[in-house]
Amino acid sequence: MGHDFESDVAHPRALLAPCLLLLLAEAPGHGYELMERLKPLGFDWGGPGPIYRELRTLENSGLVASAWSAPRAGPVPRVYELTAEGRHALDRCAANVVDLSGLLNQFLGRHRAL
Repeated sequence: MGHDFESDVAHPRALLAPCLLLLLAEAPGHGYELMERLKPLGFDWGGPGPIYRELRTLENSGLVASAWSAPRAGPVPRVYELTAEGRHALDRCAANVVDLSGLLNQFLGRHRAL
């Protein structure tokens, strides 16, 4: 059985970290909230596990910081925010997306020409 690259292209896992950086640049958030904010971007795994794993990786890399939110009724969520280093990484990702966009436009143009 061959590699299922068609579904890999439809849902590129590699974009999770840049999308989280983008969302955190827009506003800090906690894991479940970020999970909901990711859904319109096509990320829906049915649970927060992959998001929390990626947030830990980003935090260990110094790109995001987290703190427990102010006490309130119910569970206290850990709120994540972008660091200055994370903002620089987001800017580099955006530049890479511009390059990728050019490649994708070439691919689609050639595909349409078939």
